Amino acid sequence: MNKEQILEAYRFRHACKEFDPGRKISEEDFAFVLETGRLSPSSFGFEPWKFVVLQNQDIREKLLPVTWGAQRSLPTASHFVIILGRTKEDLLADSPYIQHIMKDVQQLPPEVVQRKGEIYHNFMEHDFHLLDNERAMFEWASRQCYIALGNMMTAAAQIGIDSCPIEGFDKDKVEQVLREIGVMEDGHFGIACMVAFGYRVQEPREKTRRPIEEVAQWVR
Repeated sequence: MNKEQILEAYRFRHACKEFDPGRKISEEDFAFVLETGRLSPSSFGFEPWKFVVLQNQDIREKLLPVTWGAQRSLPTASHFVIILGRTKEDLLADSPYIQHIMKDVQQLPPEVVQRKGEIYHNFMEHDFHLLDNERAMFEWASRQCYIALGNMMTAAAQIGIDSCPIEGFDKDKVEQVLREIGVMEDGHFGIACMVAFGYRVQEPREKTRRPIEEVAQWVR
């Protein structure tokens, strides 16, 4: 894609509140969208996310009363994704999850695992002051989940798929539903955000944004 085609995808993307329920995203196309999320960057490469693709209509209806920001998108989206972020228990340097990532996923030698773990612990404790604040650690993980969210929405737009990021929900009540259906282990995850994918039923209004002069500051 050339630069103008990429910018056109950004212009095409908007927060689509309602989708055409009769149009479904193909398995191939949605696998592509998920792959762009999987390949997204994360701090230290620790991938503190999980993508729950919620296609069960009964569970969607159960979530509807506690997701006020998805009243039109939840029933009509072709694919609905709940993005979970990891909690403090999984983010400590010596946690089984972080050790698994370094040893098994990144395949680092033992001496590098030890050194990287020390650097990571120092970062959490002294650079970002996260270790004494459980909620801050979850929010740190959630900020990385938003990188994956943005990449998935942009990738979807590039192949003509609409999306809508969603924060309008009762976090505690939605998490309770997810625990009941066995997709969220207690103490390991919290909900970072949701995102709906599908095809628009009507054209959006023209996109509005501040001019670049208000957004970017150059320090030369």
